[in-house]
Amino acid sequence: MILKNYRGVLALAASATLILWLGQSTDIDLRLADLYYDHARSAFPLQHAWFAEQFNHVILKAMLVCLACGVVALAVRDAWRPFPDWAPERRLGMRVLAMSAVSIPLATSLLKQASSSHCPWDLERYGGSAPYIRLLEWMPGGVEAGHCLPGGHASSALWLVGLAAFWWPRQPRKGFAMGAAMLLFGLGVGWVQQLRGAHFLTHTLWSAWIACAIATVNYSLAKRQLISYSSVPRNDAQATKREKEGVDELQETTHTLASVLLTNTTLCRK
Repeated sequence: MILKNYRGVLALAASATLILWLGQSTDIDLRLADLYYDHARSAFPLQHAWFAEQFNHVILKAMLVCLACGVVALAVRDAWRPFPDWAPERRLGMRVLAMSAVSIPLATSLLKQASSSHCPWDLERYGGSAPYIRLLEWMPGGVEAGHCLPGGHASSALWLVGLAAFWWPRQPRKGFAMGAAMLLFGLGVGWVQQLRGAHFLTHTLWSAWIACAIATVNYSLAKRQLISYSSVPRNDAQATKREKEGVDELQETTHTLASVLLTNTTLCRK
């Protein structure tokens, strides 16, 4: 278990280093944005396309938010009055998923509000007025913060990486596969935003990294029982049956002890 934890930490550290290197030492963000930008029209052609603007950014996001609300509601209901037919793995998975549904978008939004990076469509290079500033560079004086990193919209889907928790305890390969599939789904949602000029590649990659890190922490907290995860209580029928069995056993033991005592007393009298 310790080895697995170290592997997870090393994977997160290595991926963060790679994303940081991509943003600081390469021009991959600009090169990809240049591909999506039409210099002749001075615009991102897909910025207002129905699929990108209405479906991906509005309809799909609304569906994912509704799904997240449903997951949280189920987890809260189970915490208040546990479902008796839920296996421990299902309970753990549901609560980790609910925690991720809240914490991943929230953390991403807070980090986004604290960042100074601008979106592509705000840059001078793409018809805007802001300069292109890398993550570890200072924003020039007089330029307002862009609040565009990490990508917020991708986090509306990336919380689904928490689905891996349903299989991780007993079937880690399936858990990894599910987490990877949901990670790709979230990256796809973020990629459509890149096509619109709303984000750079590294913006989406940082969102994915944050989602993986938070989901890992949520799972670790749940497994270590730092957050209350009560077991399923017995239902009334089971409780009554076991209590009756306990009473019968107590009565039988009492009768046995009484018989032994009576026999000993009789022998002593003889």
